[in-house]
Amino acid sequence: MENKNILSEIQTELKAPKGQRNNFGNYAYRSAEDILEAVKPLLKKHNCALIVSDDVVSIEGRVYVKSIAMLLSDGTRIADSVGFAREAETKKGMDESQITGSSSSYARKYALNGLLCIDDCKDADATNKHGKDSQATSKAATNNNLI
Repeated sequence: MENKNILSEIQTELKAPKGQRNNFGNYAYRSAEDILEAVKPLLKKHNCALIVSDDVVSIEGRVYVKSIAMLLSDGTRIADSVGFAREAETKKGMDESQITGSSSSYARKYALNGLLCIDDCKDADATNKHGKDSQATSKAATNNNLI
C-alpha cells in the first residue's frame, strides 16, 4: 500500500470512543490516551509508528505547549499535525509541573485529532449553552401556556 493511502486507511478504520466522563459538566470526552490506545492496533496492522512530541514555546509573552503528532511508515514521515495549548498562569490546586502536563495533554489530543480526523464538535466546548438552555425552556413553557 502506498504511504499516502495508509493515513486514509487508519483515519477510516479508527474508532476512538469517549472513554472519560466529566461529572461536573455532565459530558463524555476522549483523552489523548484514549486516542492512542484506539490507534495502536491500526498502527500495527499498517506497520506504522506514531510519534508525539512536545515543545514549550513563547508567543507574544504567553507560554504554550506545542505538540506534534507524526505518522511514520518504514521510517518515512507520512503526515503530521500540530496542536497548541496555552498554559494558565495559575490553576487552583495545581503546581507548575501539573499545569504544563495538563497543557501537554490538551495539545497532544488536538494534534492527534487533526492527524487522525477525529471530530470533537460534540465536546463540552461545542455543546455548552452557557445557561441559554434554561432560558429557552422557560420561554417555551411560557409560550405553551399561551396556546
